[in-house]
Amino acid sequence: MTKAGDSILKGAREALAYAKGAREGYRAHVPDDVDVRAIRTKLKMTQEEFATQFGFSLAAVRQWEQKRRRPEGPTRAYLVVIQKNPQGVIEALGA
Repeated sequence: MTKAGDSILKGAREALAYAKGAREGYRAHVPDDVDVRAIRTKLKMTQEEFATQFGFSLAAVRQWEQKRRRPEGPTRAYLVVIQKNPQGVIEALGA
């Protein structure tokens, strides 16, 4: 696996540990809101491509973009990672 992929997997494992209650040594900042449309548009993907590439349902992407729903904490964190390093996420997911 690539260095970027290893780093993302390590981060994902740490995020999972944090989500399961391990708080010592962790400090997470998850934004209150994430602009899914802006992330997707920057990647030049359709809603369907974005959903398929990153493991979201198409309905969820549509709901988020239309502000009918808001991604929950872990999903917002994942979207921030996609925003900052989309290629690394793609490599880590093996797509």
